[in-house]
Amino acid sequence: MGVEGDAHLGKTVKHRSRVENNPNQPNLRQVHLIHSELLDELKDKFNVTAGQMGENITTKGIDLLELPRDSLLYIGETAVIKVTGLRNPCVQIDQFKSGLMNAVLDWDKHGNLIRKAGIMSIVLESGEVHPGDLVRIQLPPLPHTPLEGV
Repeated sequence: MGVEGDAHLGKTVKHRSRVENNPNQPNLRQVHLIHSELLDELKDKFNVTAGQMGENITTKGIDLLELPRDSLLYIGETAVIKVTGLRNPCVQIDQFKSGLMNAVLDWDKHGNLIRKAGIMSIVLESGEVHPGDLVRIQLPPLPHTPLEGV
């Protein structure tokens, strides 16, 4: 159901705005992953380190934002999570570091919003996850569905 002790732990939504809208909707944000390359990009201006933007897992060398929806990530010996979408950052991120929200959002040449603040997933199989654990990726069957904000 998520990471033990995390605010998003549970089968139903936990984010305040989503609870207000419908407290019974499924929680697609049980585990938040950020790529360390984003932290590298932000470190000079914001001095952000792993774990400070609410992520549960920080990866390296995986283009998380390009994974298709429903990709499976096998982490450590037994944990399996399914990618549900892009993190849709909220204004709370600016309360941590002013201007950070704009830094994790961008726009492509067509004016479409690009969310860079990581991906969200749900837990399929529990397990302990440790620093340095390998992450194996299993892509879903074709055709792949691009990630959208969740």
